[in-house]
Amino acid sequence: MSSAAPTASDAAREQGFRLAGRDHRRPRAARLLSAVHRHRADLLVALVWAVLAGWLTHGLWPDPGSRTLALNPEDQTLYEWFLAVDARALLGDFDLLTDLLNAPDGVNLMTNTTVIALGVAFSPVTLLLGAPVTFALLAAGNLAGTALAWYLLFHRTLRTRRVAAALGGGLCGFGPGMVSQTNSHLHMTAQWLVPVIVWLVVRLLRASDPGPPTRDETGRTRTAGPDRRRVVTSAAGLAAAVTAQVFIGEEVLFLAAVTLLVMAISYAVADRELARRALPTFAAGLAVAAGLALLVLAYPLWFQFAGPQGVADGMFTPAYFSADLSSWWAISPLSVVGSDESARLTTGPAEYNTFLGWPLLLVAVACAIWVGRRRLVFACVVAGLVMGALSLGPEVVLGGTRTAIPGPYALIGELPVVDGALPMRFALALLPIVATLLVLAVDRALGSTGRARRLVPVAVAVALLPIFPAPLPTAGRPAVPEFVTGGHWRQCVRPGGVLVPVPLPTPKEPWPMRWATAANAGFGLPEGFFIGPYGRGGTAAMGTFKQPTSALLADVARRGDQPAIGDEQRRQAARDADFWGASCVALTDDAPHADSLRRTLEQLYGPATRIADAWTWRV
Repeated sequence: MSSAAPTASDAAREQGFRLAGRDHRRPRAARLLSAVHRHRADLLVALVWAVLAGWLTHGLWPDPGSRTLALNPEDQTLYEWFLAVDARALLGDFDLLTDLLNAPDGVNLMTNTTVIALGVAFSPVTLLLGAPVTFALLAAGNLAGTALAWYLLFHRTLRTRRVAAALGGGLCGFGPGMVSQTNSHLHMTAQWLVPVIVWLVVRLLRASDPGPPTRDETGRTRTAGPDRRRVVTSAAGLAAAVTAQVFIGEEVLFLAAVTLLVMAISYAVADRELARRALPTFAAGLAVAAGLALLVLAYPLWFQFAGPQGVADGMFTPAYFSADLSSWWAISPLSVVGSDESARLTTGPAEYNTFLGWPLLLVAVACAIWVGRRRLVFACVVAGLVMGALSLGPEVVLGGTRTAIPGPYALIGELPVVDGALPMRFALALLPIVATLLVLAVDRALGSTGRARRLVPVAVAVALLPIFPAPLPTAGRPAVPEFVTGGHWRQCVRPGGVLVPVPLPTPKEPWPMRWATAANAGFGLPEGFFIGPYGRGGTAAMGTFKQPTSALLADVARRGDQPAIGDEQRRQAARDADFWGASCVALTDDAPHADSLRRTLEQLYGPATRIADAWTWRV
């Protein structure tokens, strides 16, 4: 056996082993400090996003239970109830059909945007501190988390400089559409898994590409095969991410899938050789991912569309929820320089999805032209045009006037799943698309030596300034009755039973749902704010039919009149209480026309019993 002298590479390898062993023996705190030092720039970016998100939502603190997002308090009430119901999974009390609202029929949690995964993940916070605290944390966390996830994708996958990646991540996380959707639409702002999905798709594509053929020393052509291990792990990771996103927000997943499909087709057109090499393995990987995801999602999706209280259609009118063409070059009213005048160009303060402003649009076009004929730029431009056109809905609207010009959405609006999407939300895909163009341009400029090194980053920064967000408007809200917060409700209804608050919750006035939220969904409610099969022919509708007694009490609360109560009304009240499975009816002094309601209830159910700050009737 010959003994060759150690080479320089052998010595380096041995030194590396010694260093690795030494690092392994270092105290855990030292290793943690070393990791922080290596990633301090990334941590600084994350800190900036967290501070900005906290500043935008600071109006909900220090007591989220007494504060509300002033521009959409109804949906905040709904989502806080969702979070309270989701948190019961930690107590072993959770089902996709819950009877804790709309008793006795219940509510299909898959049909509604119940952010199940977020609710379950934050269940300890909800059970200990209350759903309003969880809501406030998620409102800010979704913004910061989405910005950070896109920043990491731009920096580590596109290999762009941190400054460029930070600008792009900031636009993705804090753009006009994201900030406006933060007005109580947690399912739309929880987009931090989308960059993960994009990364896994890119990883799958790269692993599927064997590369161009090469020639060896003998002149023979050799072709490397795909990296099958990475294909399998990418497919498995993609299945896991898609599955998680379904239980966070299906609409975001749908928009991401449509955008990626358009970009994939565009990329394949721009690079046909890559498509020829990678398509078979790439398609197989996607099939594996879909199959793995369906193993988990098959039953929940069936339950959503065909299960009890499920609906197979959308309830929102595409023509109404279409983006106004002129809103694209308008500035969002929620930006620091925004004006309330432009609010007329959309349906409400939670839907400023298209308000990118003309400076950003011009700079984005200029960046796309300047970066040049890159395949990714081509795919982004095509995807941006397609998603922007779809956001215009079935008929183009300009300045609030319908033009009778059909929009591209009319071609796909009747397709399954598509009919449940709001056209104007297709515009949300433009944030990461435009951000990608800006990131590529700024990164190229920073690597140059000419005037572009300063001109391009300055131009991008100036274009982003007008859409810099302002803090979200907030307002105070009434305290939940001590009857609920003090646990006194247990004196007239067993845990899990049905309590009837007067007046009953409706989609327009869901405030009594806060009672159940404050009790961690410890009791059920009749009627309420949700989506269910109560439209014509079992189609989707908001809320349910009012029972006669509920309609009577709602009329008293609205007008303050004292209705005539006879034996028939009392018998009907008993039948309605029996239908709801109710144990107790409760009325607080701050209810509208409380005196009239109390007299009406006493005629219906007899003398009241005072418990804490509520009048109650056992039924």
